[in-house]
Formats: sequence, structure tokens, C-alpha cells
Amino acid sequence: MFFEYGDKEIEYLKKRDKKLGEVIDRIGHIYRPVDTDLFSSVIHHIIGQQISTKAQETVWRRLCDRVGSVNAEAVCSVESDELQGFGMTYRKAGYIKDFAERVRNGETDLNRISELSDDEVVKELSSIKGIGVWTAEMIMIFSMHRPDIVSFGDLAIIRGMRMLYRHKIIDRKRFERYRKRYSPYGTVASLYLWAVAGGAIPEIAKCVPKKKKEDRK
Repeated sequence: MFFEYGDKEIEYLKKRDKKLGEVIDRIGHIYRPVDTDLFSSVIHHIIGQQISTKAQETVWRRLCDRVGSVNAEAVCSVESDELQGFGMTYRKAGYIKDFAERVRNGETDLNRISELSDDEVVKELSSIKGIGVWTAEMIMIFSMHRPDIVSFGDLAIIRGMRMLYRHKIIDRKRFERYRKRYSPYGTVASLYLWAVAGGAIPEIAKCVPKKKKEDRK
């Protein structure tokens, strides 16, 4: 399953932002996989923090091979030492065990979280050990399919903005201006900003402005 969007979102963004519209036309439709199971998505994102995508998938595959279906009961049945043996840190293993226990005993109600507003979801997920604002925002995109998420804490999105609009820096004020411009389809804009940051359009990648020394402080 991929993040779903279509002509409505594309036409809106193209009308609102000419430069982004040109990128959309150049790149075409972006297919980004999503995991609609909120529990497994949280586990997957905790595993992936501060490691490469390849390493994340290796650890995830080992966990899946061990438990089969990644659910609260299955994860609770695995000891922290064994989780660590899959290639994650002991701290991450602790976060995963804590989250699974909270879901199993009803302290964290994933069905209720799914019904909350974006801001409320961030607040609720951020109360879970091992999940910060950025991770909560990624979960909202890649599991909850929320349509209007643009993360200020995502370095690739900020880089994509710098490259696309030729800015040396993207501060909070400038970021908010773009985020509001993309709304209510910020998530689709995020997909294209990630693509730009990844070099999808070579001539844009070659022209990214360099930060001044004082900007890097």
C-alpha cells in the first residue's frame, strides 16, 4: 500500500506554488509505502531512529522472523536481551517493550489515538518513551495517512526547501510560510521535498545555496 493522493492534491499545490508545481511535473507520481497498522509502525520507527534504512530493515526482518505478526502480545513475549540481539540498542529494546506493555494493558489505546487531531496525536505519541515529535510526525504520514504533515524537524525536508527556493537557511518563520502555502496537502508537498533533497532533479541539486559560516552556528 502506498500513500494515496491524486489530481485534487496535485492541482491545488501547483496553483499555490509554481516552483513546486514544476517539480511535480518533472518527477511525476511518487509511490511511498505506508503501514496502516499503527502498532507495528511505531515499533518500526523506533527501530529506525538514527540508523540507516538498510540497518532498520535488517533488524525489522529479524523481529518479524521471530514473532511472525508484530503485535503487543508477540512483542511482550520476547525478552529485552533477545530484542537487543536482533541488532538494536538496549535502550531501543526497552522502549519497544515498554510500548508493547502499555498497549497490552490498555494504558495506550491506539484506536483512540487514530481519532485525535494532528496536534493531539503528536502530544499523545510523544508521551511514549522513545518517541519524539519528529517520529510522531513520520508515524502520522506513514501509518495514519494524515494529509497535512510537513516536519520542521526533518533535515531532508528543510534541505529540499533550501534547494527548491534557493535559501541559505530555512528558519521557523520561513518554514511556516511554506507549510501554510501547502496546507491542507502538506504531506504530498513533503514527498516532493524529500525527492528534491535526494537529488531527483540534478540541476536543482547542483545549485543548492551554501550556508554562511554564521548560519551554521
